[in-house]
Amino acid sequence: MLQDESSPGKLSAARRVTWLGLAVNVLLVLLKALAGWLAPSRAVLADAVHSLSDLATDVVVLWGLKAASRQADEDHHFGHGRLETLAGAAVGLALVGVAALMGVQAVAGIIEHQHTRPTWPALAVTVFSIISKEVLYRLTISAGKRLRSQAMLANAWHHRSDAFSSVAVLLGVGGAMLHPDWHIFDQVAALVVSLLIVKVGWDITWKTICEMTDRSPGSEITERIYSCVKKVPGVLSAHDVKVRLAGGLLQMHVHVVVDGEISVRQGHSIADQVRSSIYRDIEGVGDVIVHVDPNLESTDEAKGR
Repeated sequence: MLQDESSPGKLSAARRVTWLGLAVNVLLVLLKALAGWLAPSRAVLADAVHSLSDLATDVVVLWGLKAASRQADEDHHFGHGRLETLAGAAVGLALVGVAALMGVQAVAGIIEHQHTRPTWPALAVTVFSIISKEVLYRLTISAGKRLRSQAMLANAWHHRSDAFSSVAVLLGVGGAMLHPDWHIFDQVAALVVSLLIVKVGWDITWKTICEMTDRSPGSEITERIYSCVKKVPGVLSAHDVKVRLAGGLLQMHVHVVVDGEISVRQGHSIADQVRSSIYRDIEGVGDVIVHVDPNLESTDEAKGR
């Protein structure tokens, strides 16, 4: 969810980075497919399929960025941040699916002893792919962290996985070019690429599943919230802290105990201070709901007087 962190300028920058990635991926798909067919190289062709999946996920991320930036409405009282998380899940699943296809094709090539002898175009395209995808990774990961966008972070790792896969392809193609008997290196490189991508894709998918199922971000965050709450003047104790992620931002419910004899206005002021303390000390916070509970002991003492 892009909320406060996504000013129009930042959101526009995020879209520009994603559009740049889309344009580069179109170029890479064409170059890799051509080089893989003419060179020829199964590993480079497999890498072309990977770049094609990058192209598709760029479109998904653009949709996710636009959808998540919409304000809350009558049908979505908590905003549209989960749509951006859904886009991240789509990217992760696309990675796993493409990697599985690449792996099956590579294993089939090894079993069938398919011989390929790549030439220099395959090597040149692979080097260009490594450089361009690493640049895209750095630009996208930077924008994703600023916006706390799961879809952009996932897409950044999609770029990085493409760079990793191209490194494996470079080794396989280089080996196959150096010696005729090393032609299997091209097939092995394609298999290694697929395994790397499966790992990255599953990690991305698991993070989005945790977010969509409201899994707690961990005890460290909870302890930090307790620390922020307890240092606010007027808070006697805190309990029932509940935290979840939505669109990359923390949403939380916090119960604070205050003197039962203070006014409603004073209790409301303490709740505002609790919220301010959390926003000031913890990054990536979205909604904070503070419940004010009276200290029953102080209330009972007052009644006995």
